[in-house]
Amino acid sequence: MITPVFELIQDPDFLVLTIRVPYARTSEFDIYIDGEDFKFYAKPYFLRLSLPGRIVEDGREKASFDIDKGIFTLRVAKEITGQHFEGLQMLTSLLAPKGSRSAKPLVEEAEASGQTAGDEVEDEEFDWQLEQHVYVESSEEELKGLQKYGFGNARSGVFCRLQEELNDVIDLKDPDRATLPMRRENRLASETSAFSQDHYLSDLFEDESIQNLLKFQPWWSELSQTHSQQSLSLVMFSEEEKEQMRKFTNRSYHLDKQSLHHVWLSLVDIILAYTYEVRTTEGEFNVESSWTIRKLSGTLSWLENYHSLQDVLVSFGRRALCYPLYRHFSLVTTAVQDAARIFQAGKSCILKCLLDIHRIFRENDPAYILNDLYMTDYCVWIQKAKSKNLTSLADPLRKGLLQKGDLGLELEELEEAAKCVLREEEEKKNNSAESSDSSSSEDSDEDSEDSSSEETEEHDDVGSGPIPSMPDVPSVSPTLKEPLQLSGLQGGTRKPSVPKQLIQELGESLEKGLSISLEQPEGAHSRSSRDVENMEGEQEPRPTPQHRIGSSTVNATIQRTFLDVFPDRNPLLVVNSDNQDGDHDNGS
Repeated sequence: MITPVFELIQDPDFLVLTIRVPYARTSEFDIYIDGEDFKFYAKPYFLRLSLPGRIVEDGREKASFDIDKGIFTLRVAKEITGQHFEGLQMLTSLLAPKGSRSAKPLVEEAEASGQTAGDEVEDEEFDWQLEQHVYVESSEEELKGLQKYGFGNARSGVFCRLQEELNDVIDLKDPDRATLPMRRENRLASETSAFSQDHYLSDLFEDESIQNLLKFQPWWSELSQTHSQQSLSLVMFSEEEKEQMRKFTNRSYHLDKQSLHHVWLSLVDIILAYTYEVRTTEGEFNVESSWTIRKLSGTLSWLENYHSLQDVLVSFGRRALCYPLYRHFSLVTTAVQDAARIFQAGKSCILKCLLDIHRIFRENDPAYILNDLYMTDYCVWIQKAKSKNLTSLADPLRKGLLQKGDLGLELEELEEAAKCVLREEEEKKNNSAESSDSSSSEDSDEDSEDSSSEETEEHDDVGSGPIPSMPDVPSVSPTLKEPLQLSGLQGGTRKPSVPKQLIQELGESLEKGLSISLEQPEGAHSRSSRDVENMEGEQEPRPTPQHRIGSSTVNATIQRTFLDVFPDRNPLLVVNSDNQDGDHDNGS
């Protein structure tokens, strides 16, 4: 905690305390009054006084704060009217804590005090009174030797007293003594070390969510890109934003040409960080928004001064690929186009963006200090800026050609190497798939060969007798209408509606050694399936042709079932091969 500069004056009825707290968080002032005790807290300042008289809160107290001077004034009533408080100029004695401090050692042996280990030692009351030292302001000569920063480079010496509080706000160490070349050199080194190749490639090749962010339409997308006056009428300020503008102190800024150049470029840098955050959160700010905006802006995190618009774009592009959650170059280029549209829309649109950033920083601890260094001045100054200067920045932003090679992160080489790795992996996958397919086909071929060999063995085992050779089958015209008949069956009458029995008898005859012949006995007639159906319906036995069995001729009484004739089939006649020669001899 920092002990602020203070002074006390009095009149017969009131005690007036004047406390100087520059860059304090104005939204949080805590005051404690209890008789002779007075405590004041406004981060990062803390003041505790032991007064020579008693004061009281009776409704007549009054407080005010001068933002420009950073002075807090409190007027509080005395408990006893007309009492004179002695020694108000003795500031050191007022800072001393109430009561005397104990000089006993902090660690004391139990045996020396006559206590054993089992005895309970009564804890002494902890002294919460913090030791305070009055802050000594730096002299003008010392301030001249310090580096400048803030809006228009008009501030210095701020971090001498607030360095401990601001370690989490900016990345620059000891900014009061860091020159501009040192700031840039350290910034570039920090960005290079923070760049993650894995994170970048992951967002590059798995960009489904990023593509959705690129399609998001922020609130400024509805503004006209060509007519600033029309855009001015479309920008609406909320009541909270109007109230915040009324709280700002109207002031004039006398900036030289170089400082004004830095102010414009830093404004572009801050707006770029804002547009990136709006797009990546889809307009819904969160607890990380303050950190993201600060981190993306080199102005806010490194107190950087830029010399050209290209420097701003390169710095923003590098930081956008090193720190936020989404790190994609398309988001960088889209944020640049968003900033171009905002500058084209005019200062009302820019003011609304700055008020948004001011509110985010105001609600964040300890980023509020950046409002005092930059944002409050920007919110006041932009209202008096010339519109032609704003629109003159829109065209360079819209036409700005920021390439991946400009960022100095070797993105193109990294992407090419990643694509080569992906191609190699794809080739390996294809080769493995082909090898697996070939191995599976070989296995299937082996299985088919095994099954065919097994079937061959089964057929060989069917009969032990010699298999007669089949005569050559002459071609039959497709228009053949009369089927050849099946011969060689022994007597017995069977119904044509029992094809299973016929097939069984054919199988038994084959086992005895039958062969196939194309001879057609006389008297055979062609019948269609319809004729067979008619035969079944009539149930009349029809004479069958004579079958030659052995050397005798018998009349077969079998009622035969004729096969259907198809144009593309050759009806066959089955005869007994054993008596084939004899049959021909007898027939002749």
